[in-house]
Amino acid sequence: MIPPNSTLPESLRQTLQAHAQSADDELDWPTTSWTALEQNDVFRWSIPQQYGGLELSAVEQLIRNEELASQCLTTAFILSQREAAVSQLLKGSVQLQQRYLPGCATGKELLTVGLSQLTTSRQHGRPALLATLLSDGAFQLDGSIPWVTAADHATAIIGGATLVDQRQLLFVIPANRSGMVIDPPMTLSALAGSRTTAVHFNQVILPADEVLIPPMEQVLGKSGGGGLETSCLAIGLARAALDLLRPEAALRVEIAKTLQTLDPQLSQLRTRLHQAAGNPAERDGILELRADCTLFVLRTTQLALLLIKGAGFVKPHPIQRLAQQALFFLVWSCPRPANEKIWKTLLD
Repeated sequence: MIPPNSTLPESLRQTLQAHAQSADDELDWPTTSWTALEQNDVFRWSIPQQYGGLELSAVEQLIRNEELASQCLTTAFILSQREAAVSQLLKGSVQLQQRYLPGCATGKELLTVGLSQLTTSRQHGRPALLATLLSDGAFQLDGSIPWVTAADHATAIIGGATLVDQRQLLFVIPANRSGMVIDPPMTLSALAGSRTTAVHFNQVILPADEVLIPPMEQVLGKSGGGGLETSCLAIGLARAALDLLRPEAALRVEIAKTLQTLDPQLSQLRTRLHQAAGNPAERDGILELRADCTLFVLRTTQLALLLIKGAGFVKPHPIQRLAQQALFFLVWSCPRPANEKIWKTLLD
């Protein structure tokens, strides 16, 4: 049965649910789930109408992406990386938008991002990916992007590099550019089907017209990589955990009391998320929400496992998958201020 507040067609929900475990477990690309997104116009949600998209509002996208995450976090995570790429592309030139966005709307092209090295990964040594300005205005890229989701299925990657003077730039580059090497996908503890991996650059030439945002300090802004999309997916996963408990709420008092406590907290986090989207929050507000959503999804999935008991620790019961996936939010796009709040809370 479709929930009263569902924003997704029942056929899409069923497809995502049916393949959620294999998408999490297996390194294979989740073809069936990804095709279902295309068939239901999901790829058009964030694309401007002039490029063939639906141009939904930021809040409407959050509502729909939350439900996607509640059905299959792996598929929702891959989509979030495409959405992050689209968001960055919309800051660039019209020429680059015209090149990629129509194909993104139809699903013929897949963009992904590799930006963690600018904010949260490998920040204690030399830049992971170094950009050197050449005489003709192009750049030479050397080094690695340590985390790129769906790299071997992407048409192009939106990445970030650091110059010797510590300024940063963003670029969009075809994934098959000479000198780029895409590693095999990592065997992650969860979300294996995202095919996340490292991409290496050896004297790769980046023409000037592929520079998305020219060199500047903190090219991703003060909030870095800790955006609202990560919090949205955490809320979606917590929602899935609570939904698993609902059928037993009428039979077990402890489950009913748990839902009475956690449901309002979920609604409050959702309200904060939507308010932040409608009125862009300051850095502290975004990062505080990021930490609160991470702590909530950790607590919710573990409580659900506790209440479901041993049966939930046996595959294919979904709560074992949800609890494992919740750990991902401790390492996904977690800037230091959010990390510190989570760490201090868990330590207390």
